[in-house]
Amino acid sequence: MAIIHHGARLEPSKIELVTGWVEGQRWYAGKGRTPRLRRVGGFRLEDPDGEVGMETLLLLDETASPPVVYQVPLTYRGAPLAGADRALVGTTEHSVLGPRWVYDAPHDPVYARSLVATILSSADTEDAEASVGSNVLAHGHATGQLGCTVVTSSVLTGEQSNTSVICQMEAGDGTAAQPLIVKVFRTLQEGDNPDVVVQSALTQAGSTRVPTSAGHLSGAWDSPDGSRTEHGHLAFAQEFIPGVEDAWRVALVAAAAGSDFAERARDLGAVTAEIHRDLASRLGTEEADRGARERLVAELESRYAAAADTVPGLAERRPAAVAALRGVLDVPWPRLQRIHGDYHLGQVLDVPDRGWVVLDFEGEPLRPLAERNLPDLPERDIAGMLRSFDYAAGSVRLADPSVDATNWAAACRESFLTGYASVAGPHDDARLALVRALELDKALYEVVYEARNRPTWLPIPLAAIHRLLDDLEDKERT
Repeated sequence: MAIIHHGARLEPSKIELVTGWVEGQRWYAGKGRTPRLRRVGGFRLEDPDGEVGMETLLLLDETASPPVVYQVPLTYRGAPLAGADRALVGTTEHSVLGPRWVYDAPHDPVYARSLVATILSSADTEDAEASVGSNVLAHGHATGQLGCTVVTSSVLTGEQSNTSVICQMEAGDGTAAQPLIVKVFRTLQEGDNPDVVVQSALTQAGSTRVPTSAGHLSGAWDSPDGSRTEHGHLAFAQEFIPGVEDAWRVALVAAAAGSDFAERARDLGAVTAEIHRDLASRLGTEEADRGARERLVAELESRYAAAADTVPGLAERRPAAVAALRGVLDVPWPRLQRIHGDYHLGQVLDVPDRGWVVLDFEGEPLRPLAERNLPDLPERDIAGMLRSFDYAAGSVRLADPSVDATNWAAACRESFLTGYASVAGPHDDARLALVRALELDKALYEVVYEARNRPTWLPIPLAAIHRLLDDLEDKERT
């Protein structure tokens, strides 16, 4: 049990120390704005050796609109942590203990061990200092690898919205266990994180098509106005699969060489259908009512308007496009269900002796969490992957104009649909119309993104838009 020094003071204070540091983090959402932080919750983890203090601050940035809650785990040490200079938040003077070195906790091996132990033990963390207001704790929820402990840990670099810790694990008998990757969610929103819900459901269904879920940490904090308690996920632990390439890199090599990728695309289609089948079984489905249909068409029309404003050449095709898009209102729709939500080749690993393994079920990161948790059309995932094959071919052409992978991409798209149908049954004309409409939606998003960020890539989605519009208009006429 750690000794609590009641009335002890820190100079500078925790909030003062963290404020300047938060501004420089990649996950800070208010670039160019100085945060005004207020604590709305938190909890402590216990160091079995009693040497390192560990505290997670849940901080509301009051300058953001709407307000943003950040998760900031910290460790407090009486001496510098070797090799962790880049993770140093700052130093502070403790009125009883003297100088303290304060670190971004995911980089501290003591924190990694304690966090994973909390998740895998399914035990409550100890609240050595009461959280603000609601005085709530964080709770671990284990789904696998019970009895395992962290041997070493390291933080992945380059992430934007999460901090991921790679943990080498050891079983109770001292033998090596499956390594874990633990995502610490930095920006918190009320509600379930879809990555946690979807992957945990697939693990419980016995699927080998996703990394095995080991467990998660959930918690609560005060709402911005202090009137109620909000709940959400704080961290997620799952199987880590090292030393493998993602499907994007594998596909690029094949496209550049003109190698046949049809069989691999067919396998990926079958894997996608298996995942959709298991999600429907575990998490249920619901009927797509008229409101859901009209919302989709409204989104498509809004997306087209934004694309036409960005690329004026699209405006002349807008009337025909809108008429074609509205045609999906009255075709038979499948039942809505949980899906991946941000599906492309970069979200798939090529694992030897296992095949394709799909990861990152958080959905589109810029969409509100509540929207990402809604049931959706499975065809949205299908459309996302079809666009990804097109992008692989287009990026190869950009790198080497002498390489035309158009036919390669067309073969991959057709094979992917064939593989999907081998598990889910063939798509009829109505379902294919939905796929085309959702492909168009994705391509319209891509046009706006490329025009703003990578103008040289703009021809890839533009060519797809014209192809899809031609197809939709032909179907409308017949």
